[in-house]
Amino acid sequence: MPSLWIQNARIIDPASKRDATGDLCVNDAGKIVPSLSAAAKKRARKIDAAGLVACPGLVDIHVHFREPGQTHKETIATGSRAAAAGGFATVVCMPNTTPPADNAGPIQAIKDAAARDAVVRVYPPGCITAGMKGQSLAPIGSLKRAGVVAITDDGDCVQSNQLMRSAVEYAKMFDLPVMDHCQDHALTQGAVMNEGVMSTRLGLRGWPHAAEDIIVSRNVILSHYTGAHIHCQHISSKYSVELIRRAKSRGVRVTAEATPHHIALTDKALASYDTHFKMNPPVRTEEDRLAIIEGLRDGAIDIIATDHAPHTDYEKDREFDFAPNGIIGLETALPVVLDVLVRRSRFKLPKLIDLMTRRPAELLKLNAGVLAEGAPADICLFDPAEKWVYDAKAGQSKSANSPWHNQTLTGRVKTTIVGGRIVFDNGRIK
Repeated sequence: MPSLWIQNARIIDPASKRDATGDLCVNDAGKIVPSLSAAAKKRARKIDAAGLVACPGLVDIHVHFREPGQTHKETIATGSRAAAAGGFATVVCMPNTTPPADNAGPIQAIKDAAARDAVVRVYPPGCITAGMKGQSLAPIGSLKRAGVVAITDDGDCVQSNQLMRSAVEYAKMFDLPVMDHCQDHALTQGAVMNEGVMSTRLGLRGWPHAAEDIIVSRNVILSHYTGAHIHCQHISSKYSVELIRRAKSRGVRVTAEATPHHIALTDKALASYDTHFKMNPPVRTEEDRLAIIEGLRDGAIDIIATDHAPHTDYEKDREFDFAPNGIIGLETALPVVLDVLVRRSRFKLPKLIDLMTRRPAELLKLNAGVLAEGAPADICLFDPAEKWVYDAKAGQSKSANSPWHNQTLTGRVKTTIVGGRIVFDNGRIK
C-alpha cells in the first residue's frame, strides 16, 4: 500500500482541536504520521485537496445492513459501499437481522462477512433479549466474548422494566453500553406518524411523543439506579431532550443521538402521503426539530447517527399504513447536516465534525474518529460548497428509499480512506 500525501487541505481534527490548512501524511502501514521522508514523498500518492476539508473518517453507530436474512434490501457489501460514499469509515450495524444476532453464531457470521466484503470498518452489537422478543435476556457474557461493542434490541424496545434493569446490570458488569430504541408499544399500536394537527388532517393514526418520553424517563431512572451507561437512540421529542439534559446535569450516565432526518424534517412533509417520509420514531413538529438542534448545540444530545434503514421499492410502494418504517441515509447525511446545522443553525464546522467522528467513537470505545499520530488513517475528504443532485437509484446502497431523491444538496464527499487505503474516490468505489 503506497504512502499518501494529502496537500493543502483544511484539516479538522476535533480530538486535537486542530483546524488549519496544511498537509496530512499517511505511511505505507496505513497510519497517520507527522511527515514523510524525502524518499517516501517521492513514492507517495499525492492528493491535492485545495478547497477540501480533511477530517477523520465519519463514524455512524446506528445502521442496518440487513445481513443475514434480508439481503434483498441490503448486504454488508452494499451497505459498506454506501457508507464509504458518504464519508463514513466506521459503522455499527444493528442486530435485528434474520435470525437476530442474539448469540455468538450470528455475531461471528457478521464479522466474517465484514472481513470478506466490507470496504469500511463494521462493528456488531448483540441483542438485549433472546430473539429480540423481550421475554428473556440474551447471553450477554457470550456476546461480549464474541466481540460485540454494545447490546440493543433496536426496533423492538424492551417493555419490561424488570428485564431492562437486569439487562443494564449485566451490561455494566461486562462494560457494554446499552442502546435503547425508546418506544412504549402500548401507546403506538397502529400508529404511523406523529400525533398532532397533521395526523388529524391526513386521517392517519397518531404516534404520541409520550411513547418516547416514558421510555427515556425509564432509562434515566435505571441508569441513575444502576450506574449503567444507557444510550437513547434517534431522539425525536422536545420533552425527551429536556429529560436527558436534566439527567446529565445530575451526572446520570445517559447519552443520546439524533438523526439527520429528525433535524431536517417535520410531519408537514407527510402531506402527500409519501412513504419515504415514514419512519420510526416519526418526524415531529417544528418545535421538536428545533429542540433537537438545541440539544446538539448544548450537549444534551451527544452525536448524530443515520439510522440507515434500507427497504425495497415494492415494500415502500404500498398504502401508508402498511409500508415499513425507515429511510436510507449514509450517502446524504453529511450534506443534510451541513445545511441544517452549519448553514442554517450557525454551528461551527469543527463542532459538526465532532458530532460525527470523535464523540460516537468514544461512546462505544472504538478506535476511530481521530487524526492523531499513529492512529489508523481513516480520513474523509469533502467539498463543503459543491452542489449536486442526489440520485438514490444510482447510489451505492441496494435500496433507494430516500426522501432526498432528486434533491439538490450542498456538500459532497470526494474521497474516503480507511486504514490508509482509498476506498471511495470521486464517485467510485475502489
